[in-house]
Amino acid sequence: MSNAQRRAYEGLLARYALPYAPAVLDLAAAFGRDAPTILEIGFGMGETTGEIAQSHPENNYLGVEVHSPGVGSLLKLIDERGLANLRIIQHDAVEVVEHMLTPGCLAGIHVFFPDPWPKKRHHKRRLIQPAFVRLLASRLQPGGYLHLATDWEEYAVQMLNVASAEPALSNTAAGFAPRPDYRPPTKFELRGRKLGHGVWDVVFRRAP
Repeated sequence: MSNAQRRAYEGLLARYALPYAPAVLDLAAAFGRDAPTILEIGFGMGETTGEIAQSHPENNYLGVEVHSPGVGSLLKLIDERGLANLRIIQHDAVEVVEHMLTPGCLAGIHVFFPDPWPKKRHHKRRLIQPAFVRLLASRLQPGGYLHLATDWEEYAVQMLNVASAEPALSNTAAGFAPRPDYRPPTKFELRGRKLGHGVWDVVFRRAP
């Protein structure tokens, strides 16, 4: 943790973060209003999350991340930009989705650049697996979307195959989707594109 991240973590966690509890989260109470809620799993250092929340004040955004430096970084951003529509839970995403979010409560879910676990023997550790996608789909409201993105082509194919196999979801594109306008390209992504590296977006919707 940098000194700035530590100060934000220690000073702002109680203000902008929600404690994990194995009990249903009242989203309207957590945000102080009723609005479409988008879940972001694994927000890293939070730059993209903050930018999306700032650009779309009409939505609530719930970010889930386990690593304290990233949590500190996003807390600092929330405070600096006055992002009243963004809250954080620092906990394992599977447990948050399973225990704190009710079926049909989310307008959308973002999973951007999850750990690719590139070695074949580690593929079982990847987040995007059939059981988890089934759980995510159950938390989407009718018409809600699941947006996955990765810069590992082999993982992108796995994401597309797993999402395609989930009967509650349908693809919004014929294969991979063009990057939606609401997802800003990261600095890492822009640098990679100049070097010829690809990024793949997978966007599915729950049936209305």
